[in-house]
Amino acid sequence: MQFNNFKNKRITIMGLGLLGGGAGAARFFCENGAQVTVTDLKTENELLKSIKKLNKFSPFGRPPVGWKINYILGGHREEDFINADLVVYGPGVRANSSYLKIAQKNKVKLDTDIGIFFSNCPCPIIGITGTKGKSTITTLIYKLLKLKYKKTFLGGNIQKSVLKILPKLDKKSLVVLELSSWQLEGLVRHKKSPYIALITNILPDHLNTYGSFEKYFAAKKNIYKHQQLGDFLILNYDDDNLRRIGRKSFKGNILYYSLNKNLRNAIAYVKNGNIFYKDYSICHTKDLKIKGEHNLRHILGALTMISRYNIPLSGIRHTILNFKGIPGRFEKITEKNGIKYINDTTATNPDAVIEALKTGGGENSQKKIVLICGGVDKNLDGYRQLAKYMQKFVKNIVLLPGTATEKLKKELISLKISVPIIEADSMKMAVKKAAVCAVKGDMVMLSPGAASFGLFVNEFDRGNQFVEEVKILK
Repeated sequence: MQFNNFKNKRITIMGLGLLGGGAGAARFFCENGAQVTVTDLKTENELLKSIKKLNKFSPFGRPPVGWKINYILGGHREEDFINADLVVYGPGVRANSSYLKIAQKNKVKLDTDIGIFFSNCPCPIIGITGTKGKSTITTLIYKLLKLKYKKTFLGGNIQKSVLKILPKLDKKSLVVLELSSWQLEGLVRHKKSPYIALITNILPDHLNTYGSFEKYFAAKKNIYKHQQLGDFLILNYDDDNLRRIGRKSFKGNILYYSLNKNLRNAIAYVKNGNIFYKDYSICHTKDLKIKGEHNLRHILGALTMISRYNIPLSGIRHTILNFKGIPGRFEKITEKNGIKYINDTTATNPDAVIEALKTGGGENSQKKIVLICGGVDKNLDGYRQLAKYMQKFVKNIVLLPGTATEKLKKELISLKISVPIIEADSMKMAVKKAAVCAVKGDMVMLSPGAASFGLFVNEFDRGNQFVEEVKILK
């Protein structure tokens, strides 16, 4: 599929980044004949990984006449927001950016890759959002739909640019998107929402950006705000905030799933330790490869989502029994000397760490977890509650530096939590100190409960460093 409306257009991409979104956008516009300028506050050295992905279009440096990408790195220029037909800005750029205001003042069109995708996508879009678990449930839904619908594509907030898959789509395709709050904000100007939307949960997060929980929740609501009659919204009934979403203001159909309640006409549910789908037994929960109550909810949500598609029961059973989750989400890396090493780097708020502790601690609540946590605060509460769970499940705490770490330490002291605290200024030191504390039968878990700014490039870099340090342990 070609998109001639971008041919010879001057397009400024604000934010190249390192997770693939900016590079994917640049590639898309180049392939569709646009004159592309990529600008980022980060330097060439910081962005080298992303720049190399675009060497096909323009090796870094001063581009000769006819080359397609012009890089402006280490800062922005006003002229790139004035002399453009379109400015495409990434998730890290806030709507009140002075450069976006310059573009608006000069009547330059603004958009995001998600907005462009929704405007040009020829097929139905299934969207998933939430504070926790959206990557896991999105991946599981994709795997289940792929059993029957071979032209099912995965994209969104999972280190894949949605514009990369756009040219591959036709009317018979299906698209499954994980959507962050920032990406959902990009749908506002288009007044579009997925035709099937699912919300896993809404918990306080990113308050350093949004300022209040209400504003954060408002951003998430864009996933269903513009749904039409006949569309579907699937909600986790166990989440108090989602249960309060009113039917009066919603045009489509609401379906609920729950692990705690016996909902009337539930499509998927757990009874006597067995997972049921349309009243057919799928498997026993003890046979699952992913553990924890939160993952059970994700399975129920995924089954509810696919209920409008005629997926063979045998394929559903096989996929769920063999689903191991995704990297960085309570991911078992290895076991050395009887000690399990768990990478849960995407746990970036206190509630996520609590879930990890409950999953790792088991029913007996034995204190066998050596927890590596801490980092930069996102203006979140919840560290007092986390401290209480540490008393219950954790034998040693290894703290990485940051403002959230200081917040947690105050709560540990205030509550007189009797868990030994060890401080580390790098992941190398943290893993070594955690390994010394652990004995056979223990679990060393990276579950930070905070942002990764400063010490790491991003949360994935943090997880990768943990994995690498674990690998070289003797």
